[in-house]
Amino acid sequence: MNDNELFSISSLDGTDTTADSVAEVLPSARLEYLPQLVQDACMRAGWTGLMPVQALCIPYLLEKRDCMIQSRTGSGKTGTYLLPLLPRLDCACDRPQVLILVPTRELALQVEREAKTLLGDTGLRAAALYGGVGYGKQMEALRKGAHLVVGTPGRVLDHLLRRTLSLDGLHTLIFDEADRMLSIGFYPDMKEVQRYLPRNRVHTCLFSATYPPHVLRLAREFMEDAILLSLSQQQVHVAEVRHMFCECKAMDKDRVLVRLLETENPASAIIFCNTKTNVHYVAAVLQGFGYNAQELSADLSQSRRESVLRSLLTGETQFLVATDVAARGIDIPELSHVFLYEPPEDQESYIHRAGRTGRAGAAGTVIALVDVMQRLELERIARTYKISLEAMPVPTEDAVAAAVGNRLMTVLEARHRKLTGLQKERLQRFVPLVRQLTQEAGEGGESQEYLLGMLLDACYQKSLRALPAPTGREGKDSTKKTGIAHAAPKGQNNRKRQSSSRRRKPQSSQG
Repeated sequence: MNDNELFSISSLDGTDTTADSVAEVLPSARLEYLPQLVQDACMRAGWTGLMPVQALCIPYLLEKRDCMIQSRTGSGKTGTYLLPLLPRLDCACDRPQVLILVPTRELALQVEREAKTLLGDTGLRAAALYGGVGYGKQMEALRKGAHLVVGTPGRVLDHLLRRTLSLDGLHTLIFDEADRMLSIGFYPDMKEVQRYLPRNRVHTCLFSATYPPHVLRLAREFMEDAILLSLSQQQVHVAEVRHMFCECKAMDKDRVLVRLLETENPASAIIFCNTKTNVHYVAAVLQGFGYNAQELSADLSQSRRESVLRSLLTGETQFLVATDVAARGIDIPELSHVFLYEPPEDQESYIHRAGRTGRAGAAGTVIALVDVMQRLELERIARTYKISLEAMPVPTEDAVAAAVGNRLMTVLEARHRKLTGLQKERLQRFVPLVRQLTQEAGEGGESQEYLLGMLLDACYQKSLRALPAPTGREGKDSTKKTGIAHAAPKGQNNRKRQSSSRRRKPQSSQG
């Protein structure tokens, strides 16, 4: 296989462009031909060669091309963006030159560890910034002069507001696991961090396991003329639809569906049922859990159907519960997920249901809830249409709690940053009560735990209807662009300046 067969480039309008038609396609990298700094770093990490995603993408990153890279966990993506940075970091400049935004504390620490291993004794320093801990150690690391900063958007923004972090010397911005950052609800923080970027061009790369519509819009708001790279054995289709199933007992499907909605956190979804009775029931369950869900069945009048569809198209409704008959002819390009509460009664309907997602060049996910017998029927459908099915476990209570906790913490920290001095003073009245409740809860006070949980649940329920995501309306530029452009020819230095959506940094009086 030659290098040109390794990848394709997809535009946001859903068209695939093969590598043959891209100007100055770069050959895959080999470790022995990379800069000596990179080879030495690999030796420190014990890497004897490059992983496929590294071999494909590193040449483009060395050329400072904005890239959207599709890469799943464990594929070597951290090394993909860290290795090309080494020749560009200036040890004599004791200020952040690279910012890597990640969704969780755990990933921030992992990237920091790997960065420190690769940097070794070069004199270059890395620092991790994340919430849930004090600011002291992080501020000290920044004072010493961190050349590379990795952190969660919320905590990075906190340091920017405190002026303990400056991005004036930044030349590279990396979004790692962008789909998860949006799932947690970091979009407003990411846009706020954007205000602090230098006015000159910042080399930007985005890594994501999938590219649903809201991730593609995010790329449009932060990047220009980006190329999209992804690996496959023969040809890459970034607009892929993943077909998955979750096996559970029939009586547990309602609770399993709720767990999946919490852990997957789809931007928008249709839940298909076979009967009007189940449509009514599932919609009631979702509304009971606080979700913005509406039902669509043959019982509704035409005017009511049109009203429900308008609310879904405008984003007022996040989840639509429907039968096949009610959903016929619906074309909603923004759907990231389709859930099958039960498999369809005929095989052809599966293709109809699955076809509601993965449109307009975006990725999509189809998840079927099946019992033992329904799984056999689903597997027959998969064989008929040559669909690759993936099994997924029922999310555990701990996984749901972690997902909900991450999103709620993001909401609370964002609200705290917006408080006025008077509002912060008002909060001081409740600090003794909070300490009392947390202390008693830690000593086995079950009722105190539930009191705190009740308050947090009320806050979370309110946030379910207000978690922002990229809308594509962040400015005139974002509405004009129709796709990810081809790569610029090699040697072309007249790159466009940063997108006009990247606004001027705040003045010193702000923060």
